[in-house]
Amino acid sequence: MNTPFWQKNVYRYVFIGCGLFVLLTIASMFAYPGGTYTNEATAGYDFFRNFFSDLGRVRLINGDPNTASLIFFFIALTLAGSGLVLFFIAFRSFFTTDRTGYWTSMIGTIFGVASGLCFIGVAFTPYDVFLDRHVDFVFWAFRTFLIAVSVYAFVIFRQNEYPRKYGWIFVAFAVSLAAYLILLTYGPEAKTPSGLIIQATGQKIIVYVSIISVMAQSWLAYTHVTKGQVSQIT
Repeated sequence: MNTPFWQKNVYRYVFIGCGLFVLLTIASMFAYPGGTYTNEATAGYDFFRNFFSDLGRVRLINGDPNTASLIFFFIALTLAGSGLVLFFIAFRSFFTTDRTGYWTSMIGTIFGVASGLCFIGVAFTPYDVFLDRHVDFVFWAFRTFLIAVSVYAFVIFRQNEYPRKYGWIFVAFAVSLAAYLILLTYGPEAKTPSGLIIQATGQKIIVYVSIISVMAQSWLAYTHVTKGQVSQIT
């Protein structure tokens, strides 16, 4: 864990991976032929009525193949999940200088890695083929993500090694995640026209907020390490 990769470069790779996720999901949306949860006759991807999971379908609702969109989505989600695993393993190194930080950050990393693996699981279980497994992975991906960022928000504010002001990114993100889980669990059903728009749009917001939050924290961690190394040299 003391190699240049784990100390600094990993954050750059995570940042790039998050950026690729955004580009690949947009490409997947453009490649999606059409069909929503309630209407198979729509053309193209409807941002407010299609879920992210529609991009990863093996076949469309009308039975046609969804090859191009599926490939883009699979790569995007696998990159994002792998990036989360790498981020939470590396991020812990800032907070191991005392016993409380050591064990608390360990808990945060365990849940963060679990979240990344669940997102990869979502990619490997298209919901038109493995519906139950797909739904389980989605719920647990966001649940474990919430625990991970909440724990790390606490860890950041209790120490002096990593700038405390960066902890507010995870505080805001944790609130957003909690709100989305409430929407996902108790919100309107997607079977209704208004419920479909609310659930599909809410999913887009939290996914891109997730990516932006990890991108921001990765970049800040990278710059923090880089500044520290420059200070040591000078």
